[in-house]
Amino acid sequence: MITTNRIESELLILNKIDHADPNKDAIVDLSGPTPITLSYGELNALANRAAQGLIELGVEKGENVAYLLPNYWEFAVLTLAIWKAGAVACPMLPALREREILFIMSRSKSKLLIIPSEFRNFHYGPMIESIRSDLPELRSVITIQSRDPGDLKDGLGGLASKEADLEEIGRRRPDSSCPSQLLFTSGTTGEPKGVIHTHGSLGHGVSAHVQTLGLTAEDTIWVPSPMAHQTGFLYGMSMAFYLGAKHVGQAVWSVETARTAIEEHGVSFVQAAMPFLADLTREEHPPKGLRIFIATGAPVPRKLAQEASDRLKCKVAGGWGSTETCMISVGSVTCYMESSWNTDGQVIAGREMKVTGEDGRTLPPGQEGLFKVKTPAMFTAYLDHPEWYEAAVDAVGFFNTGDMAVIDEQGNVRLTGRIKDIINRGGVKIPVSEIENLLYQFEALRDVAVVGMPDPRLNERICAYVSLKNPQDTITLSDVTSYLHAKGVTKIYWPERLESIEEMPRTTTGKIQKYVLREMIANKLGSN
Repeated sequence: MITTNRIESELLILNKIDHADPNKDAIVDLSGPTPITLSYGELNALANRAAQGLIELGVEKGENVAYLLPNYWEFAVLTLAIWKAGAVACPMLPALREREILFIMSRSKSKLLIIPSEFRNFHYGPMIESIRSDLPELRSVITIQSRDPGDLKDGLGGLASKEADLEEIGRRRPDSSCPSQLLFTSGTTGEPKGVIHTHGSLGHGVSAHVQTLGLTAEDTIWVPSPMAHQTGFLYGMSMAFYLGAKHVGQAVWSVETARTAIEEHGVSFVQAAMPFLADLTREEHPPKGLRIFIATGAPVPRKLAQEASDRLKCKVAGGWGSTETCMISVGSVTCYMESSWNTDGQVIAGREMKVTGEDGRTLPPGQEGLFKVKTPAMFTAYLDHPEWYEAAVDAVGFFNTGDMAVIDEQGNVRLTGRIKDIINRGGVKIPVSEIENLLYQFEALRDVAVVGMPDPRLNERICAYVSLKNPQDTITLSDVTSYLHAKGVTKIYWPERLESIEEMPRTTTGKIQKYVLREMIANKLGSN
């Protein structure tokens, strides 16, 4: 009889590393002028040495260890080293600066911070020194100078210069109930929340997704999304480790580096945000070789999904997940059809999802309501805020996502917007996502975001922010409303103001920050 502990053990990402082929490529790092490649044997050995270094620095079991790194090979090695030391990985996006770093370091109480010397012409040392007096618990700052995996003196900031005590590392080995990750939400709607996952919840998050998509060790996983975000961390780096597959890391976005990853290094799978898909699709000669592109983070405009499937010659599918729940739904890549990409897919095995009314009752197919989900990959806590967890997760384990959605007769879910994203125009709820999808088909437009703007009579009116494919072009509100009229859209759904913007404000993972746009239009109207 297979015990629960045995099943849980087999799910753990850290345990999968031990069974990977030591001679097989684990990492190809495309961040420098020449690729850096590590085999699984080299990866494991470096992670053991770095774990020993962490132990000798005084890192204790269950302690949060903060690191602020791009998609380098060092990120992967340090994540495994932190886990091997029995500690909790607390990665930070390299785009963060003083205010955000102070917030995360103070909340995590990490005594250690690992940074690069420089990334994208920004030097991190002086910035950390400028705030160090405000971080009394910070004991050590380790700066990575050398990028050479063979440099045991300066590689990994000197952490890898120690011989590993494998017995001590074995005693610290975490089980499925141990905390593994502290990840702060990207803050599209307000204060970031510290989301805590265990080794078991992350293992569940990867395993079912892999099975649903039919991925194997023969696939090569591309990671252009930041590994300090759940998409890159779990469905890039960790997925590759779970499979014993090769992952190709890209630290700075460029289509040419993406072409190298796909055409020279044999990338077959990627899960990433819509802007990556759009950039690849719009290339004059799109790279060929991808098998699957799972687009997450925002609804995929239908026209873009069709063009991407045709031009990239791969299967494009939508999906929905969150930092708290990991992936809940994904479009089918085995029974590939229109619903694979024009919805957020069907529920992944072992998960549950439902749409409820304001009274909490489950609504029938086709009705819009609040999207709630249940999963074995559920986070276990919000750091320092048990009341937030209690408010978000009900007595039977359903997480209130804060999203509105519709589930159709076939079981496909379609996210229609955030509760805070809903425009209430005089009591009429505006279908924001549908209007955006239509406007994305307007040839002149590159990006679209529909937001509410304050109105003293109707509470809110409709404002469309757009960016143009050709900055020299112009577009008017009349152009947009005439287009929607031709599409048969009722007049009460038409934007009443058009704002042209060169670039949308985004999180570092590609999500449009609509709260910034709402603030911008409110301030603009207030100054008129």
